[in-house]
Amino acid sequence: MASHELNLRHLRLVLAVAQTGSVTKAAQICNISQPAVTQALKKLEAHFAVPLFDRNLNGVFVNATGRILASRVERAMELLDAAAGTLGTVPRLTASTARLKALVEMAHAENFSIAARNLGIAQPTIHRAITQLEEEVGRTLFQRTQFGSIPTRSGQLLAQAAQLAFAELTQAEMEIAEAIGRGTLSITIGGMPLSRSYVLPETIANFQAKHPQVHFRIVEGPYETLLAGLRRAELDLLFGALRSPAPVDDVFQEHLFNDELVIVAAPQHPLTRIKAPDFAQALEFPWVVAIPGTPARDQFDAHILRSGASLPATLVETSSMILMRELLHKGPYLGAVSRLQAESEIGNGLMTTLPLSIEESRRTIGLTVRANWKPTRMQDDFLNLVRAEFKSR
Repeated sequence: MASHELNLRHLRLVLAVAQTGSVTKAAQICNISQPAVTQALKKLEAHFAVPLFDRNLNGVFVNATGRILASRVERAMELLDAAAGTLGTVPRLTASTARLKALVEMAHAENFSIAARNLGIAQPTIHRAITQLEEEVGRTLFQRTQFGSIPTRSGQLLAQAAQLAFAELTQAEMEIAEAIGRGTLSITIGGMPLSRSYVLPETIANFQAKHPQVHFRIVEGPYETLLAGLRRAELDLLFGALRSPAPVDDVFQEHLFNDELVIVAAPQHPLTRIKAPDFAQALEFPWVVAIPGTPARDQFDAHILRSGASLPATLVETSSMILMRELLHKGPYLGAVSRLQAESEIGNGLMTTLPLSIEESRRTIGLTVRANWKPTRMQDDFLNLVRAEFKSR
């Protein structure tokens, strides 16, 4: 069962029991009957298929596994309640899981029909969920336009908090799975070009040799898309070129190593037969370069402009090493690429570096995570392996 199917009201009861050490006190705080609390706790234990509480003549007490859940629930509820507090309308959010799921999906889809289809529910149901949520918080969450339903600032704030809260519950599922030795463990990584060819293959292989039960999912895409996925908790971390300064204040960047750009060509390229080619000669050929807005492209453009020249007349912009490699062999193309990213192709004789340097092309490479992210033990082990791999090089 997915973590976001958990009943948020039941989860608040777990937190109340953990904090008070008493079912009776938890019932009083949450204003429900003691039998209702007991029943809710049993449903949660059935969901996780593991005891979360120790029961004796003195009462019901959260155990070690229950404390794992309570810790994550506390983080999730703090996110939701902080968002509600920012809206300034309710002291804490009491919305159901279904309403918050509807909110998150609507914020992404910006269309009731699409959101309903994605959730597998009827369109009137999602309309009702959003309306009820708006009534609870006392704010308009979506602006209806001829192009769709666009989330208001309040809607964006609450949807972001809900998505991060659901991510905490997913982390709880994995931490409990780690603790009891069963269940699915996963790490989702936003992989920028260098990481996919140089960093991740060896690190993932080494990690899975020790932890074969951990599933990895590598998501590719433009940096802006990956960053958005990270901030929505769809990704656990990003690996690749760091931005200076950090693009937003809710992410943390960790520098691991440096890289630089090199000029590459196919081994049979005409410039390989010239002992000391210069950039003026190189710019007469077509080029394969990184897409605009990336550190590699910014450095390439800056070098060309500093030299007083113009950008090559024929350009192919791509983040694909495969496409670059194939173009180098299909025509007299030159490429500007990370030295480490091209290391395998150069070592296998598929590319060669030219004696041309790009000034000030050093790039910082590392990890980007959410500033308040709390990894599970297994995720933390993977991060430590990544750090160790590069300290030893």
